[in-house]
Amino acid sequence: MLMSVDEANIFQILPLLFHLNLNGFPGYIKGNVPSGICQFSINEKNRSHAHSFLGVSIPPEKIKISPEIIGLYAMGSTSSIGQSSESDVDIWICYSPNIATDRIQLLNKKSWKVSQWAENLGVELNFFLVPDNKFRLQNISGLTSNDCGSSQHMLLLDEFYRTALRVAGKRILWYHIPIEHEKNYDAYIKDAYAKKIIIKNDWLDLGGLNHIPAEEYFGATLWQLYKGIDTPYKSLLKAILMEAYSKEYPNVQLISTCYKENFQAATDYNEQHDPYCLILEKVCSYLKSIRDVERLNLVCIAFYFKTKMKLSKPIEYKQALWRGDILDQYLTQWQWSPTELIRLDDRENWKVREVRRAKKRLLNAFMTSYRSLLHFARENRIANSISAEDIGILSRKIYAAYEDLPDKIEFINLKISSNMYEPNLSLIQAPKSKNTKAGWYLYNSTLDKFTLANTPNILSAPYISKILAWSYLNGLYEEETKLHIYNHGSDITHSKLNLFMKNIYDVFPMYTPKTTNQALIKPCEIKQLTIFLNFEKDPTLFCSPAQRTHEKAVVNVFSYGVNQECLIGSIDLLYRNSWNEVYTLHFNKNYSVVDTLNTILGKMHQDAIHPEQLHVFNYSSKFNEEIKLAYKATLLKYINIRLNSKDEKKVQIMRVAGEKFAFHFSRSGVSLQHLKNNTDMYTHITENKLLASKYSVTDAYYEKTPEIITSNVSEGIIQFFFENFPGGFNVYVVNEKNEIIAFHELTVSKDELVQKVNRFYASKDSEKMQAMSPANFNLPQFYDITLVVGEEMKMTTFKSSHAIATESLINN
Repeated sequence: MLMSVDEANIFQILPLLFHLNLNGFPGYIKGNVPSGICQFSINEKNRSHAHSFLGVSIPPEKIKISPEIIGLYAMGSTSSIGQSSESDVDIWICYSPNIATDRIQLLNKKSWKVSQWAENLGVELNFFLVPDNKFRLQNISGLTSNDCGSSQHMLLLDEFYRTALRVAGKRILWYHIPIEHEKNYDAYIKDAYAKKIIIKNDWLDLGGLNHIPAEEYFGATLWQLYKGIDTPYKSLLKAILMEAYSKEYPNVQLISTCYKENFQAATDYNEQHDPYCLILEKVCSYLKSIRDVERLNLVCIAFYFKTKMKLSKPIEYKQALWRGDILDQYLTQWQWSPTELIRLDDRENWKVREVRRAKKRLLNAFMTSYRSLLHFARENRIANSISAEDIGILSRKIYAAYEDLPDKIEFINLKISSNMYEPNLSLIQAPKSKNTKAGWYLYNSTLDKFTLANTPNILSAPYISKILAWSYLNGLYEEETKLHIYNHGSDITHSKLNLFMKNIYDVFPMYTPKTTNQALIKPCEIKQLTIFLNFEKDPTLFCSPAQRTHEKAVVNVFSYGVNQECLIGSIDLLYRNSWNEVYTLHFNKNYSVVDTLNTILGKMHQDAIHPEQLHVFNYSSKFNEEIKLAYKATLLKYINIRLNSKDEKKVQIMRVAGEKFAFHFSRSGVSLQHLKNNTDMYTHITENKLLASKYSVTDAYYEKTPEIITSNVSEGIIQFFFENFPGGFNVYVVNEKNEIIAFHELTVSKDELVQKVNRFYASKDSEKMQAMSPANFNLPQFYDITLVVGEEMKMTTFKSSHAIATESLINN
């Protein structure tokens, strides 16, 4: 059974839901929604199914419906060897572009309601509204979580033609046009219409596939890298397919045309009619030709996983029918041992080492394809068809998911395993030695000496909070997990360890909604911030009782007692930003309070919003509540100043461990100065020398341009600000350290400039990169600064001239 009962019921009821817009039907909305599917009529089977599945009786059709929807077509894995009970269902709703835009919006709204209804039944159903002239026009799609936007266009039609299944509506004309007329498809169709050999209104005609522009391959590969975050094995097949296509350019043998040729020549059904089998054959043939044994083995595994079959289990093999027969032929070719087959079939229970190896293989394979396409683009001197907006969004999604940076939590489980749980986790603090770096080491075992001797560590870090956060966010730790610890100098106890994990578990979600495209076109901001005080180092352990009795009622936790000691020793930060990256930071020096405040404020640009969640936990043995309240109050005060200070400069003096520190706030940022004496403090405050400005926005055309730029700069990324004025524009380039360089009175094409900059950063140092090294996906961000009506300055995300023209056309 390829579909669950609910999936099969939904699939059968779809034509009715869009043929009619009846109150009581899933997806019903008021208004003049396009309805009626061409060449579809309601029969008794439809009525019976609607009554049994939906409990709705369909009234007799008294008025003949004038159909406005050309048809519904499933595309993707449906009815192929790649389909399983876990597969989503993608449906194209094809319509005439003559239907008014506001009515198409109603149809789109209805499709979303149907998707939500299906989701409540456990079925992932995605709809795409496609005008029948879509592939005869330049691509104007916008990027969404499911829609590839401008990253591919004709390649999308290639995928549709090789996988389309008509659910209801007109038949697809392309399959029936002789393969030898592919190169003159439009002329052949025009002649056939004129001679009445083909009745135009009887068919869905999306156009021919004579040529795929070379420019599409790079964008399509980026799209597959992004999709690989959720479906790595399926996306790998398609990424390497793009690579194989590029090697054949310009005489590319598309999978769709192979399918069409087989379809027109065959007398019965075999694996040559299955799109996923065709992809496998194409990709394997290519990898064999370049002698890439590693990726050849991996794509065979990817294909096997895509089928969701487990042929080591006899009962599943018997239920597989034709799919099992085809797979059996492939298994004979692949020559996997019974042990290897059992290991693959147990994938949902792979643990950390197996998952990490699998991710490394997948990422290396993806990067090889990506670099191959970069090389293809340079060799052919082609531009990207993908828009600057979409390439920026895609690259940042990939960057956030794949880029491995210091202090960043690596998510190793790219939907590879569904059970990473470990019953025991041991944390060992080790001093520096000949063979060991000082720090913490994680083992998936108990502290039993014999077990440890035979168990390699699975992670190491200089501080324990990173290991604990990593274990939780990667699913190794659950509430039932037993934690074991061996200290060598920290103040962590077993009870503190368990409390720490409980605190993370309670307030820091493992899963969050996918980051929005709107968030990705902006500088990243701290979204969720959790702070842990005195977890690894607790100075209050050594506070003497005598000292405490003489302390005033209000405890100065930052300079406590006669020795003016700071009662905060170590501070650990765990935060998630608006790009859905998770970082940990650790501070345990003399002035960790000052360092953490400076670090947090440095990650907030002027126009950022407050963190959605902020939690502070304290593990002090004494003064627990006082320390927590004092630190949180100071942090909130400084965040408010940072995000609310406008043109004026503000100075906050903070006393920590008997020393004075000055935080200087301005629109352009926050700087910190250690004030050694009162004279030093007076000089810096009166002469405003606390901020050694990193910004130099000189000779700006508009007076407020510097203010807009300095309010939006963000550390760690490269930003281009276009200051537009009549006759040209200035460019201000801000590097990762927030240093600015300006280029004045440019008259070149901004589209061409953005494209070249993106290409440079995408391929930078690629010649020196080895296959194992990461690629650069931290591409620059681009912004327009423009004078708008009312003499106000406005900053917006850069859009290509084509995108602006398209928006204007749609709006008018």
